[in-house]
Amino acid sequence: MAKIAFVCTGTEGRHLWPTFTLASASAALGDEVIIYFTPGAVPALEPDMLEEMEAKGMPPMKELVQGFKQLGGRMMLCHLALEALHIEPDEVRDDLEIVGATTFLVETEDAARTFTF
Repeated sequence: MAKIAFVCTGTEGRHLWPTFTLASASAALGDEVIIYFTPGAVPALEPDMLEEMEAKGMPPMKELVQGFKQLGGRMMLCHLALEALHIEPDEVRDDLEIVGATTFLVETEDAARTFTF
């Protein structure tokens, strides 16, 4: 299928639910999916933080994250975000690939679609 990229820029529901809902759906269709988190999303990337999020009328974030990962989805975190926010890699989820912007761009240069939330 296609390669799909998502850029998540914040910690509010309007950033996270569309990102994970569409990313999970894309992965379920067989697409190769990468989510890239910018500095604004870092607070949601503390261990287990995403899994604890709930919103009325929305699927549980825990299920979206687990499904996304089980379907082979990849999550990348901007390396500069850690430096800018003075955060150590062990303070964020251990299932993140900590990469520079160049790596994300190379990994997604052939993406059929890119979404930003």
